[in-house]
Amino acid sequence: MPDFLARLTAAELRFLRHDWPIWAHEHQLPPQGDWRVWLLLGGRGAGKTRAGAEWLRAAVNAAARQGRGGELRIALVGETQMDAREVMVEGISGLLGVHPASERPQWLPSRRRLEWPCGAVAQVFSSEDPDALRGPQFEMAWCDELAKWRHVQETWDMLQFGLRLGTHPRQLVTTTPRPIPLLKRLIGDEGTVVTRAATEANAAHLAKGFITAIRTRYRGTRLARQELDGEIVGEREGAMWSRDALERCRTDRRPEELTRIVVAVDPPAGSSRRSDACGIVAAGIDAAGIVHVLADASVRAAKPARWARAAVELWRTLGADCLVAEVNQGGEMVGAVINGVDPGVPVAEVRARRGKWLRAEPVAMLYEQGRVRHVGAFPELEDEMAEFTPDGLSAGHSPDRLDALVYALHELALKPLASPRLRSL
Repeated sequence: MPDFLARLTAAELRFLRHDWPIWAHEHQLPPQGDWRVWLLLGGRGAGKTRAGAEWLRAAVNAAARQGRGGELRIALVGETQMDAREVMVEGISGLLGVHPASERPQWLPSRRRLEWPCGAVAQVFSSEDPDALRGPQFEMAWCDELAKWRHVQETWDMLQFGLRLGTHPRQLVTTTPRPIPLLKRLIGDEGTVVTRAATEANAAHLAKGFITAIRTRYRGTRLARQELDGEIVGEREGAMWSRDALERCRTDRRPEELTRIVVAVDPPAGSSRRSDACGIVAAGIDAAGIVHVLADASVRAAKPARWARAAVELWRTLGADCLVAEVNQGGEMVGAVINGVDPGVPVAEVRARRGKWLRAEPVAMLYEQGRVRHVGAFPELEDEMAEFTPDGLSAGHSPDRLDALVYALHELALKPLASPRLRSL
């Protein structure tokens, strides 16, 4: 490569530098097809701003070649006027930065607009003032950080009424996602194409060590899944647990001494690919009566021997007191399978007689009382907790990880002092 570059002229080097398709990641290039909204959901530093600026640069150049540059009108919409100016226009990856000098538009801050040499014009708007979008009309729009907009629905609605120029108006939304209703509707709209990218996708252009450091600190948390992975991490209305409550109970440190540790198992009804997962959750309790959730080792569509080995391995690793196993589905077979892996493992059998919601209510009370800590993050378990309502999970699946959590916490903090070997919940 160095030898190749050395043979290029200055003009060729300038051309190569601004030939965006050569340098772009796949998620930064506009999708094919007949779409109205390109929704680019990405983590922090995933290259969303550069994708937006280059998309508009390419559109302006295409209009100029067609002799219609003077007809192209563009809306740039940010959270605030300052955000739009400092990120979309003047930022290092913004519109002024991505253009070669001969194509660069002129920024008129007093009028809040960009003017290209070919006559194309872009106007800057803010989500703080939706009414400013009444009147102007556009062929294209770039909406940045939509999930942070102050008057998100009103601003979006006003923009849609203004997208009425050209033969096929289009808009790009670049945002780190949050579970807001508008974003969810856009994802489900047939006119939307969704592109996703985690922060790692643009690692070569980020500070050395940044991703390792930030992943180590926030791995698995809602913040990391949202801000780094570009996921929409929501919660269901009426759920027994909220995301905020789960974040508040999180800790990085396991206590040095726990008075008891248990591993709870919620076996699946079968072992086919369509079967439920086997919930395997470990927890311990300290001398102050605080329960610490230690691990989620649940396995999917596992045959009995596999989930039994996983549970016993966790029991050994943690030095747990016993395995708590729900025996509704398998009866005596559950204990037999576990003993087949290690006959020395003590098994406390539980038979569930009440509904899942009723069994979980006392456990939720422990969380409300501040008596539960999550040692680290358990994304799949916490997803079930934030989705769990009296109707179960929204997708209709069984909350297997949550069931195992409930059995573990009942064993540690809620069971009667003198309890039989086989208990009912």
